[in-house]
Amino acid sequence: MLKRFLPLTLLMLTVPLLAAAPPPSAVSAPSLQLQVEALLGQAPKGTRFGLMVADDAGHLLVSVNPDMRFMPASNTKLFTTAAALALEPHPGRPDYGTGAQVFLVPADRPGPKNVVLYGRGDALLSSAPDCKADCLATLADAVARKTRTVGDVIGDDSYFPDQRWSAGMSWNNIGDYNATAASALSLDANELTISVTPGAVGRPVQVAVPPYLTVASAAPTVTAGGATSLQLEHQINSRNFRLYGTMPANAPAWTARVGIDDPADYAATVFAQMLRDRGVTVTGSVKVQHQPFLDQGSSNAISAANDAVVSGWGKPLASLEPPPIFEQIALINKPSQNLYAELLLRRIGRMSGSGSVQDGLQRERDFLVAVGLPAEGFDLYDGSGMSTYNRVSPRAVLALLRWGTAQPWGQTWLASFPVAGRDGTLKRRFIGTALEGRMMAKTGTLNATNALSGTLVSATGRRLTFAFFANDVPDGASAIPAMEQTLLAIAAAN
Repeated sequence: MLKRFLPLTLLMLTVPLLAAAPPPSAVSAPSLQLQVEALLGQAPKGTRFGLMVADDAGHLLVSVNPDMRFMPASNTKLFTTAAALALEPHPGRPDYGTGAQVFLVPADRPGPKNVVLYGRGDALLSSAPDCKADCLATLADAVARKTRTVGDVIGDDSYFPDQRWSAGMSWNNIGDYNATAASALSLDANELTISVTPGAVGRPVQVAVPPYLTVASAAPTVTAGGATSLQLEHQINSRNFRLYGTMPANAPAWTARVGIDDPADYAATVFAQMLRDRGVTVTGSVKVQHQPFLDQGSSNAISAANDAVVSGWGKPLASLEPPPIFEQIALINKPSQNLYAELLLRRIGRMSGSGSVQDGLQRERDFLVAVGLPAEGFDLYDGSGMSTYNRVSPRAVLALLRWGTAQPWGQTWLASFPVAGRDGTLKRRFIGTALEGRMMAKTGTLNATNALSGTLVSATGRRLTFAFFANDVPDGASAIPAMEQTLLAIAAAN
């Protein structure tokens, strides 16, 4: 049975432990410090590193630019998931009230009632034919049992304000599955797959497109023997893509996972077809209801008004229960799933505000500073790490890791990190080294950035906690080899 979590007043007792960590001047084993600096000196010229390593007693073993601020990439997810675990009222239970619901509501014209598919921030809603849990089909079945005719099919994601992307995200990422839009009504991770195969030489390539999307293509098939050089260009806030480049006649199929810009519209479109497949006549059209984001005070007022409207709909025909938050956090940290992290941040904001990005970030920051993280050590603009505005210091991340792993949920949180050489984004790294299976750490990769923070077991069996960042990596180069060799040297020396 999962333990209940400590209230904030007890969590704050950990603050002196963090504050008591030795200062950078107290670094032990000077020879190891020099060895680390030499290894990092072999990295691509111009790369900027930050590193802190401590043992379980808080003794600092290595320190490189501990208070310099770095772009963390997906190490941002450490902040999001730790805050969610600490702040969720009942994180271990499956009934914490974020599953999608379906309602029948009177239409504003004579005729059958409208059906409203209402999202509440659930990341795992699925329309897969083999779905076993958190299935959209369950809601469609509930409607089909109640009525054989509906008016409009409405996708309602007004549980959160309509902020599909966070500040600082590179424009060219939008349209890619790594930067799909966030919505309180999300389905199938808000992504679809486009597949391309060669045609005859001189003829256009063959494009298999999901019905929801449109792809304009003049990409030709060229003589066999070359490399495929296809790219998709996305028209933002639309269903439209353009395919260009070339594809050799003997090339294997080329696929691209693409993001959906209006997830509520997509979910309602799929739901309407599910109803038709069950013999329900849809006399109206697919529509969406969004909550506009204005300013903080206005958004809170609009959220309260929306909640009152939903209450007026009465009891839902059916409600879904997503898996416990622990399971969702493993799906965020191990594969570094961006959408799920963005939805988690908005859920944090919904606890005491409108569910806006700003609400989530403010609540997260206030809480983490209260439990001992240095306020100057982190400025975050999203929940996933796709924002290039995010900045953190190694000291702040080390404090987060030491605090988080000491909480009642700490070991479960740690178990959500990728394991070196075994799973997640570390599955193919550290294989055959002393750290294979002995490191649990969150990766991060973004523009000229690499990050790796977590815990490792040293040669003598000591557990070390580390926060490691490389920024300003030159184009075409990688800081990963130098970072891995550094961590191996630290593990061998302890």
